[in-house]
Amino acid sequence: MKSKFTWIFTLLLAFFIQFSFAQERTVTGVVNDSQGNPIPGVNVKVQGGGTGIQTDFDGNFAIQAAAGQKIEFSYVSMKTQVVTVPASGNIGSVSLEEDVEQLETVVVEGYRSTTRPLSNIAVTTVTSKTIEGRPNASFIQTLQGQIPGLNISTGSGQPGANSTVILRGYGSINGKVEPLFVIDGVPLDADNFRSLNPNDIESVSVLKDAGATSIYGNRGANGVIIVKTKKGSFDSALQIKYTGITSFTQMQSNKYNVMNSRQLLNLEKGVGRGFGATLTDEEIAAYDVNTNWKDVLFRTGTSQNHVLSLTGGGSNISSFTSFGFFDQEGILLDTRLKRFNFRNNLSGKSNNNKFNYSTAVTINYSRRDEASSIGSGSVNINPVLGANQGAPYIDPRWYTNGQNLVDMYNGDPVANPLGIGVGTLALSPLMQLDIMKTGTLQTEELKMIGNVQASYKLTDDITAGTTFGADYTQATSLQVQDPNSFNSLFFEQGEDFLGWQFESFARNILFNTNTSLNYNKSFGNHTIDASVFTEYVKAHSKSFNYAQNGLDPKVFVPGNGAGFTPFNPDTPTFYVPEVASGKGTAGLFSYFGSIDYDYMQKYGLSATVRRDASYRFAETNRWGTYWSVSGRWNIDRESFMEGLPFQMLKLRASYGTAGNQNILGESIFNAPNGARTLFAQGAGYNLETAYILGQLGNPDLMWETVEQGNIGVDFEMFSRRLRGTFDVYRKETKDLYQEAQLSAVTGTYQINANGGSMRNQGVEALLSYDLFKTEDFLFTLNFNGSYNRNTMLDITNVDNFRDNGLQADDEGGSLGQFYLIKYAGVNPANGNLLFYDKEGNLTENPTVNDRRLTDKSPIPTYQGGFGFDATYKGFFLTTQFSYVADIYRFDYDLEGLQDPTDIGVWNKSTDLLNAWTPDNRETDIPSLTLTNKGIDGDSDRYLRDASYLRLRYVSLGYNFSNKILDKTPFSSLRAYFQAENLVTWSKWRGWDAESNRGADQYQYPTPRILSLGLEVQF
Repeated sequence: MKSKFTWIFTLLLAFFIQFSFAQERTVTGVVNDSQGNPIPGVNVKVQGGGTGIQTDFDGNFAIQAAAGQKIEFSYVSMKTQVVTVPASGNIGSVSLEEDVEQLETVVVEGYRSTTRPLSNIAVTTVTSKTIEGRPNASFIQTLQGQIPGLNISTGSGQPGANSTVILRGYGSINGKVEPLFVIDGVPLDADNFRSLNPNDIESVSVLKDAGATSIYGNRGANGVIIVKTKKGSFDSALQIKYTGITSFTQMQSNKYNVMNSRQLLNLEKGVGRGFGATLTDEEIAAYDVNTNWKDVLFRTGTSQNHVLSLTGGGSNISSFTSFGFFDQEGILLDTRLKRFNFRNNLSGKSNNNKFNYSTAVTINYSRRDEASSIGSGSVNINPVLGANQGAPYIDPRWYTNGQNLVDMYNGDPVANPLGIGVGTLALSPLMQLDIMKTGTLQTEELKMIGNVQASYKLTDDITAGTTFGADYTQATSLQVQDPNSFNSLFFEQGEDFLGWQFESFARNILFNTNTSLNYNKSFGNHTIDASVFTEYVKAHSKSFNYAQNGLDPKVFVPGNGAGFTPFNPDTPTFYVPEVASGKGTAGLFSYFGSIDYDYMQKYGLSATVRRDASYRFAETNRWGTYWSVSGRWNIDRESFMEGLPFQMLKLRASYGTAGNQNILGESIFNAPNGARTLFAQGAGYNLETAYILGQLGNPDLMWETVEQGNIGVDFEMFSRRLRGTFDVYRKETKDLYQEAQLSAVTGTYQINANGGSMRNQGVEALLSYDLFKTEDFLFTLNFNGSYNRNTMLDITNVDNFRDNGLQADDEGGSLGQFYLIKYAGVNPANGNLLFYDKEGNLTENPTVNDRRLTDKSPIPTYQGGFGFDATYKGFFLTTQFSYVADIYRFDYDLEGLQDPTDIGVWNKSTDLLNAWTPDNRETDIPSLTLTNKGIDGDSDRYLRDASYLRLRYVSLGYNFSNKILDKTPFSSLRAYFQAENLVTWSKWRGWDAESNRGADQYQYPTPRILSLGLEVQF
């Protein structure tokens, strides 16, 4: 019986084993993205089974599973897909869709892309979601307050004005301080983006540490900003999208508290100067002209932005095409920016996916009308001066034309019956009106960026690629002083024809070509990604300009030469045109390589090395070598992390070098011959023509080098509701390009050389938290912040100190810290200004030797932003605050409004109503008759805290649901209201706390912008 039972049991066991083997088999397939491209590294796992596998470089997989079992496919930035194994065992193609909530986890690492968990570097990426649809002329302005460590300051409301972009502090004294910008693989020589359409941008990635930037060699010292524009998708229907925005720009308010007419007339009467001194109290009380020159010279501007895009693709080709029109009126009269844009991005591939190619072409034209002499004290030209200090008792209706204004100035009783401002600058607001009505200052720009990329998979593991790109910029500028303008008539010296026209032409083109060979192979749990590159950059510039004096008003038209006065020996040399011409050439050659190693997506190590040659330096210093190493530890993948609330916890570190070959200014064309001794034509003995020393060359010149270390943590927890990044860095610039002192026997006292060093070190944080997350309601809090401390380590001057006037560089202190006499207040005894000398004693008459270092600078220590994103069903609300702290600047606008010495010419602040008198001794406003005004120009009296908190952006709108749109031709419809620069909180009293300057005087303020927008997709 026992033997029989054993036989039956053995038979059943054999049958069971045979059945099991018959059911479990090798299941194969390939994983692609939505565009049909294979995805390597996808996690493939049988649900409820053991360890999984990963797809190979071509997206293929093979895993043991039985029919009916479920296989899970997961990949960072993609939605997880679950597929049931069919009876055949062949799953075929699995398509993974992008997960909108995780798009930001795709990381661009310069010459390759990876995912956030597998990235070793410090990088922050923003997507089109936060860029498109904003009313700014440049996409750079939309990045403000969104990226930790990135300081963006515009400091001008001129439409299309350039911004200053600083990443992790100033890295140079005289050289390039802004990051390298790369658009679709094309490096740009400058950050001029007023002609580009922000709605074309798909993502912007800011590379910060050496692990990310050293691969860019002698252009990566200040960081790298990579811009990717939109592309089409394979196997997708045609989609047409229209975006229309109408905006209104307004002047922001200030706290200067300027006087009205009666207040100013009474003030003038009290000091016995100006128009008020000629009036009685009754006449002042009855005077009915009260002009707010801000309302006369500024306006509410209107703007419109229209973008039409077409996206689609077939099985092997896809395209994105867009057309844009942008027209923005400035808040200052007669200023505006008008722009036309075209872009076409094309992508294609072969049937076997071995050959891939893409092209990207954008053609852009812009025209900018500007105001003259902004930021200067040109009292007869700069309209911001008139808006700030124009006397309110002057009526703008008095202006008729330039000749009448000359007559008013000269006291003609018919033109100026009240005798106001005769022979003084009190009439300057009318002079500025004349300039705005008769003058021309216009810039036209044509900018084209093109790029062609191609790659071919030589084997399953080796891919060869090449890229060719070009950046072309052509600008023409026109400036005209009309022959019938006030300035022409007032300053004429007997010429028959007056006025002048200045016109310039500049053309820059930069070519970039890159060839690469990539090896990518997985060996079980090990993956190696290695690449070698060569790169060649060649740039050319050409410029020409002329100035023509003497224009015939009967036939002259701005920009036309018909009114030019012809030269003949009998006419004055005033009519002889002045001409100039220039050209430049620059070039770089590089070869470099990178290698990335990954083990089980748990540990990673990367290294790069690059050799660069620059045209700028002598042969002995032409080549430079830059390198980096970086690594990561994905702690969340360790077994001891099971059960903890982390979806990702990664520790990363990097160290390496990058260079700055632009040692003077921002352009690649600057300082091309610093290593060479040059001679110039000049005057010799007895004023004979001779050749003289023009420049003493320094053959030892070389690039500046930045060494940077970075430690960072990336994390996601609580089902990704809390996401964040923390970074600590230390960045040191060596071989700074600055002045070195020489013996006078050489004929000069100094020469530009490499020497000295400077350090930036700081902390950065980026946090997001989904406070509420349901099917209908999502409320996400966002915060980013940074702290950066700049320190001068070594200065090449004698005594390790450089005196720059009101600023100075001192070892141990910040770059450009203010160097000033300390202001003490008002002397209660006589109303004069009081100061501290260097020993701390009170004095009314300090000297420049009493200046002291303030430890205050125009470089901010803290900056960042915060806000929230809320969606409820179709409604959405977004807010973004930005802040800057521990930053100081001079407020010269306030100084002008509080200066009592020119009462009778300009308007004043009501602060002067609290001026010192024998009956008002305890005050911060000195006597109107003080005797030591002017000394405060070297003091910190008008050095102001320019820290601010600003509601930078608000957007409120509604996305119409598919249910509503089902019976319409629209696939999506979105309407919204948005506001920029809505409210600012600051101690700064002026129009705009934001500035990229250490001092502000009569600058064009940035506006408040209110917009209505509509997005329609078919």
